Amino acid sequence: QVQLVESGGGLVQAGGSLRLSCAASGRTFGSYAMGWYRQAPGKERELVARIDSKRMTEYADSVKGRFTVSRDNSRKSVYLQMDALRPEDTAVYYCNTVPVKRPWGQGTQVTVSS
Repeated sequence: QVQLVESGGGLVQAGGSLRLSCAASGRTFGSYAMGWYRQAPGKERELVARIDSKRMTEYADSVKGRFTVSRDNSRKSVYLQMDALRPEDTAVYYCNTVPVKRPWGQGTQVTVSS
């Protein structure tokens, strides 16, 4: 059973950067594809970045070229480097498996001011 704890969010001005971290528990972490999801107020949760067990990555068009997902299996962690942030990136960010198979963590709030 993988449990997930996100951190690293905060308030940043447009054009700034943040690095999110996700700490996972569970013996088989390395075999899962992991993703970063976000949910903005009044909107559905969406997948923005994915990294599989072979470190192949995919991104939503809205973040492509600005966000970078990575993982460290020895630390059972997934990261999201977010650069050139925009106000529309404001959301609560979560990590989970892809597809979603685990309970959601508390997420981490990212707020981008214009």
